[in-house]
Amino acid sequence: MKGSNTMLNIAQQVTRLCGAAIVALGIAATATANAADLTIKHAQGETTVPASPAKVLVFDLGTLDNLDRLGVKVTGVPSGISFPEYLKKYQSDDYAKIGTLFEPDYEAVNAAEPDLIIVAGRSAAKYGELSKIAPTIDLTTNAKNFIADTEDNVEKLGQIFGKEAEAKAEAEKFDAALTALKEKAANKGTGLLILTSGGKISAYGPGSRFGVLHDSFGVKPAAPDLSIGNHGQPVSSEFILETNPDWLFVIDRDAAIGREGNSAKQVLDNELVRQTNAWQKDQLVYLNAQNWYLIGGGLSALHSTIDQLSQAFDKAK
Repeated sequence: MKGSNTMLNIAQQVTRLCGAAIVALGIAATATANAADLTIKHAQGETTVPASPAKVLVFDLGTLDNLDRLGVKVTGVPSGISFPEYLKKYQSDDYAKIGTLFEPDYEAVNAAEPDLIIVAGRSAAKYGELSKIAPTIDLTTNAKNFIADTEDNVEKLGQIFGKEAEAKAEAEKFDAALTALKEKAANKGTGLLILTSGGKISAYGPGSRFGVLHDSFGVKPAAPDLSIGNHGQPVSSEFILETNPDWLFVIDRDAAIGREGNSAKQVLDNELVRQTNAWQKDQLVYLNAQNWYLIGGGLSALHSTIDQLSQAFDKAK
């Protein structure tokens, strides 16, 4: 009888040990799974995302620029736009086309079975619907904190995709280029940034959508009190002459979106604008419209802009 009780006790102990081992393994597995997840703060809250997600859909060109610069592969991109040369490969059929910059193709999004969806700017309004399909983050930048937000976004992408070292190196490289540009811009006179669209002109000053020219690049504003609305302040050639900037920085929206019409050069080539200091000094700078209007917070686009402005200031009279 004692032998039977002993065997029973041994069996019970083995059962308990096995159960404990199974529980421990379960806890370890859960911990491992959780360790592979990251909580990312973004423009619309916090989202738990998988580390190094394999299938990534991107609705924002600035984000695509940054992912490309970090060497991260993406699965799907917007369609209906003309990609700049350095992002031209994304027009190929190797990448799923998941809608436009504004409107997702939900059927295509679902078919892609994404691990992560990234929106920003134009696509931010679709965050709610897209987040029902897969973890979604909104990397929209704030115009008043444009550079800081852009660098923060690059850091977040580095965390998500295990590219922290690359993201840090990119931030340091960009900060050095930005500092050098600000030093060049410091004593180069005043500037006015305008956008032409359909023959009409809008101006943008500090704190506005394109206020980075003044807020971060260091160009003294010729008109510091302009409206900071998303579409700028409508102005005329008379206004440009009255403001009389030393520099006129121009974005041709029609060129950016591939729409036919009078080019910015045609709109500005008139008797009034020709009297400005900017025209007289040959200091009209036609900015890369795609970089400014479509891409925004992409490091490659920003480096290109810094190079263009730096070269212009080097030639200043």
